[in-house]
Amino acid sequence: MNKILQVILTVTLVSGMLITGCTAGSDSSEPAMATVGQPAPDFTLQNLDGESISLSDFKGKPVLINFWATWCGPCRFEMPFLQEIYDEWSGRELVLLAVNIGESPAKVKDFMEKLNLSFPVLLDTQAAVSKMYNVTAIPTTYFIDKDGVIQTRIIGAFSSKAQIESELGKIIP
Repeated sequence: MNKILQVILTVTLVSGMLITGCTAGSDSSEPAMATVGQPAPDFTLQNLDGESISLSDFKGKPVLINFWATWCGPCRFEMPFLQEIYDEWSGRELVLLAVNIGESPAKVKDFMEKLNLSFPVLLDTQAAVSKMYNVTAIPTTYFIDKDGVIQTRIIGAFSSKAQIESELGKIIP
């Protein structure tokens, strides 16, 4: 009985590995996945005013991309720190893009107004960009240097403005 069970488990495991190995990444039409040390995949999303904004619009500038949602407590916690960074660092060529995942423009606008936030928000209504950036938990923040290379990925909320600034040192000389 044990021998039969071992054979069945082995065949199942090998079959699973072959199927996964044959399908993973074999479709060249799949978008690139975001990986630290690699160029950040380009994307285009609408902002709260309905304008299309692309990551490539900011070529040559360091970019902080923060993935979030209004219902996320840790996201709410770090929003004032992101606003401070936006206020103080946007004059130093830093681009801050807050990518909201899956919510309506009206809900996001209301949230931004209630918290008195003014940084740019892009709407990932279908969660396609968050999937491309492998966002498995929010908030997730990417730090991209002026050459378009992802330098750091942080999962979880920042506890202070200083914590964000320490990461900015990796993308802003």
